[in-house]
Parts: sequence; structure tokens; C-alpha cells
Amino acid sequence: MAVKHLPTGIVHQEKKDGTTACGVDTRKNNNHWVVTQLKATCEKGGCKS
Repeated sequence: MAVKHLPTGIVHQEKKDGTTACGVDTRKNNNHWVVTQLKATCEKGGCKS
């Protein structure tokens, strides 16, 4: 599943534990994140595949 960080517009891959594949905690400021069908745009390791 992909999640978009609204302040930056970057799309990340989300893991089931509430973090992104690159290690960002989506539970902090969870109102900054929305589920999306877009392809991941994050260039960090884990999200980039």
C-alpha cells in the first residue's frame, strides 16, 4: 500500500507496522498522511524499488 505525505507530496510504500519502507513513522502527525494508489516517489532505500 502507498501513502502520500501531504506537506511534501512524496509517496512512500507503507509497512503494516505504521512506518514507511524507508523508516518514517506515519503514526506521528497522522493527519499528514493519506492512502493513495499512486506509485512511490520516495528515493530513499526501502521505498525505492
